[in-house]
Amino acid sequence: MTVVIGLTGGIASGKSTVSNMLKNLGIRVVDADQISREVVEVGKPAYQQILSFFGDEILHQDKTINREKLGSIIFGDHSKREQLNKIVHPAVRKEMLNGVEEEKAKNSKAVVLDIPLLFESKLTYMVDKTILVYVNEETQLKRLMERNGYTEEEAKMRIESQLPLHTKKDLSDEIIDNNGTIEQTEKQLHEILKKLI
Repeated sequence: MTVVIGLTGGIASGKSTVSNMLKNLGIRVVDADQISREVVEVGKPAYQQILSFFGDEILHQDKTINREKLGSIIFGDHSKREQLNKIVHPAVRKEMLNGVEEEKAKNSKAVVLDIPLLFESKLTYMVDKTILVYVNEETQLKRLMERNGYTEEEAKMRIESQLPLHTKKDLSDEIIDNNGTIEQTEKQLHEILKKLI
């Protein structure tokens, strides 16, 4: 039986690092962020819907969606963000479920759904087990500021737009504490996989 694992974390918690570790182990990772970019490519149904709602001022010259511009529109406007989610999320879920079905057809031991907002979007029904990549608040803030060049205020705003990691801890089946070294993170991942697969 194929175990469907939901991998989640917070911004700058190190989820991508763990995702890459899983890929290196030969486990398929279906990445929600990557799919969300693909479903809004020029000519796709979601692209047309976004365009008809937000207008073409959100486009680059090559007609692709300017994610930064769209992000700044929806960041401060709850109803517009909801509208965008109503367009994008169903298309993403469909593609993710296709990925799961492909792995089940191959009798793979496991497939991982990499979903940053697994709990916020109430998508735990899509997975059998959840793994949270956890860091403390200071580490998260520091890493985000270093990685993206944000001011402390900008970084805090982005962190606060997500469910706090300590809240996600209570909702998760397994937790990888990513405050330490890469080796420590990898060791925890291997132990969790032994348990789940």
